Amino acid sequence: MLQLLNNVHKYRKLKKMTQEELASLVGVTRQTIISIEQGKYIASLPLALKMADIFEVSVEDIFILEDKEK
Repeated sequence: MLQLLNNVHKYRKLKKMTQEELASLVGVTRQTIISIEQGKYIASLPLALKMADIFEVSVEDIFILEDKEK
């Protein structure tokens, strides 16, 4: 079974950003950022690309597809 993990919280903290600041930069609500960080919502590709640009990392650094059966 595949599971999507993310490092949004980690990279947001490294950039010393609040959830509200990140939300404003990527054009979503703070609640969306909270849901992504908690793994309750999967970011769209455009949103993931915006985050990668802001954090100055690759999308693969932020979002990790893990095979739980391994």
